[in-house]
Amino acid sequence: MTQPSVILATASYDHTIRFWEAKSGRCYRTIQYPDSQVNRLEITPDKRYLAAAGNPHIRLFDINSSSPQPVMSYDSHTNNVMAVGFQCDGKWMYSGSEDGTVKIWDLRAPGCQREYESRGAVNTVVLHPNQTELISGDQNGNIRVWDLTANSCSCELVPEVDTAVRYLTVMWDGSLVVAANNHGTCYVWRLLRGNQTMTNFEPLHKLQAHNGYILKCLLSPEFCEPHRYLATASSDHTVKIWNVDGFTLEKTLIGHQRWVWDCVFSVDGAYLITASSDTTAKLWSMTSGEEIKTYQGHHKATVCCALHDGAEPSPS
Repeated sequence: MTQPSVILATASYDHTIRFWEAKSGRCYRTIQYPDSQVNRLEITPDKRYLAAAGNPHIRLFDINSSSPQPVMSYDSHTNNVMAVGFQCDGKWMYSGSEDGTVKIWDLRAPGCQREYESRGAVNTVVLHPNQTELISGDQNGNIRVWDLTANSCSCELVPEVDTAVRYLTVMWDGSLVVAANNHGTCYVWRLLRGNQTMTNFEPLHKLQAHNGYILKCLLSPEFCEPHRYLATASSDHTVKIWNVDGFTLEKTLIGHQRWVWDCVFSVDGAYLITASSDTTAKLWSMTSGEEIKTYQGHHKATVCCALHDGAEPSPS
């Protein structure tokens, strides 16, 4: 199989993962995923593999193969895996689960390398751009920073008591972190380096973004600069785009008929892909706020999407 320069994948409650030609909207490969629903998709930095986070496992699929079988399975979680991601060189993977743990996996070896206890069902985990801290958010409303060098929890905060942290996102330069919750609120902090290596959270802004749940929040990538945006996807069927400079509403993306579960920026921040319960995924122009393409083929709610349209990282 020749490798497309743009990898776009979606997963649905219909137990399939689909790969799409981004421009034409054609589905060119479907993987059956009978074992569970897929909660999250992530593509490795080198574009070789797609990770699907299910219940309670993570499966790794070869993007350039036509084989329907996963190349690797990671199996020590005991409940829904809600978060998955990769270190920038693709050497290791991290995950967070409703079993209350955050785990680190060496991609070249089976079994979990490290485990951190969050004491609440983990909904979201994000890797700080410094590649040495993981930040997790859980169902009890806790945000925790896991220092991978010291192998311990270096910071804990609760933005709103008993309100689940649904999603976390960190600015590419490590300057900001945003947490979105079930009340439609986004909490924004500046990330400051203390005297030690520890990251400190300085409250910056509280944004009442939606009346419904926020299911995903995402800060724009490096090549979007000097523009800085925050995208919030919601159960109110919309995605809102906020200017991070002052957190003013830039535009509202309207077109989905049901909950919008996931969104992902193109590498230059010019486009946004969204996934919705209305069974579709959509491609949007960030300049116009218009819908460019609809990806149709799933039979049930489309709950996650993954996009990698950038260059592969140069070997360090």
